[in-house]
Amino acid sequence: MTDHSPALGDRFVLDPATADMHGDNEQLRKAGPLVPVTAEGVPAWAATRYASLLNVLTHPDLSRELRHWSGQDAMPRGSAIDRIVTDTSLLNAEGERHRRLRMPLTTAFSQRRLNGLRPRIEELTDRLIDRLAQLPPDRPVDLRLEFAYPLPREVISELIGIPAAHQDELHRLTDAVAQVGGLEDSPQLRRDLRDLLDQVIEERRDTPGEDLITDLFALHERDGGRLSEEELFATIELLFIAGHVTTVNLITNAIGALLSEPGQLGLLRTGKCPYSSAVEETLRWDSPIAYFPMRYAVRDVEIDGVRLRTGEPVLACFASAGRDPEQYGDDAHRFDLTRMQFTHLAFGHGPHFCLGAPLARLEGEIAIQALFEAFPGMKLAQPVEELPPLDTLLGNSTRTMPVVLGPRAR
Repeated sequence: MTDHSPALGDRFVLDPATADMHGDNEQLRKAGPLVPVTAEGVPAWAATRYASLLNVLTHPDLSRELRHWSGQDAMPRGSAIDRIVTDTSLLNAEGERHRRLRMPLTTAFSQRRLNGLRPRIEELTDRLIDRLAQLPPDRPVDLRLEFAYPLPREVISELIGIPAAHQDELHRLTDAVAQVGGLEDSPQLRRDLRDLLDQVIEERRDTPGEDLITDLFALHERDGGRLSEEELFATIELLFIAGHVTTVNLITNAIGALLSEPGQLGLLRTGKCPYSSAVEETLRWDSPIAYFPMRYAVRDVEIDGVRLRTGEPVLACFASAGRDPEQYGDDAHRFDLTRMQFTHLAFGHGPHFCLGAPLARLEGEIAIQALFEAFPGMKLAQPVEELPPLDTLLGNSTRTMPVVLGPRAR
């Protein structure tokens, strides 16, 4: 992030490739609760602090509907912002349309469905750990690629109902979205992924099963006005991509934190803190999402002393809010499993609170506990601060997480 000029009205430029995102966010918080920024060439306001972000996420005069954005013509096509703000699923819906699109999905992420998924998540985790244990224990292995990524990918594939015949190609394409392996994300790759998902959905019309695609088709056929064809496809595509990519970052970031922050892993191993606390503190301290677009002022409105004009966009700074000293105290920058205040905004707040939050928490807790119990001598092969960032406006993590596993526990 750079400040091009001290002149009033100049904007901070958000740099997706920054080597110090948290340092950049500290500058943003000091600049104010709502700060003028440029993100992928798009001028916007950034909600930098916990209280300001909470206000933005719940304010009745801010909307996610693209029609309210006065400057959308300047948006670069194919950019990360473009992909998010033009999504036609419940992600950018408001009011009655949002409720109509969200309601059918609540059962997919209900506690009953999660309880049924737990044994399968544990089985998949154990299988991945068995595979890791077959590798040379003294050579570096990338846990983002070999562990943090395949677990949520497999879970969401089963939950949604991706046929085995298409999984290899879908996985090849989503490798790039999750930034693992050698394939680079691009607008063409996103189109290929969408085309393949569309093909999967069409094929599943005649092959019902115990999965989300079947549930949504049944709803569509039973009540054609509840979900349009476009909404049906957009919803499944959103759930497949969003349903695992952020969890990859969560697990990766938790591994890095526990292996680099002194004394924290011992709190888990002695039972002084539950593994769920590692998930929650990671979500606060190193949010899987850095910045998320957009909310738009539907009328002139004042937020935290800043006047927004009708149509101006606001960017949600989740990683910045998670380290806000005004919310978490002077030690907000420290990773501390004993922290009493675990409230965070990593999953959003209000009507758009992440539907998949319970699933992400469950996967994270199962994965982290199993991994660290299996490899008690695991160490980082390279300091986290030296690892390359994702180089994306949206995601907050590292491209790799190389560790030396050491022997498996007996």
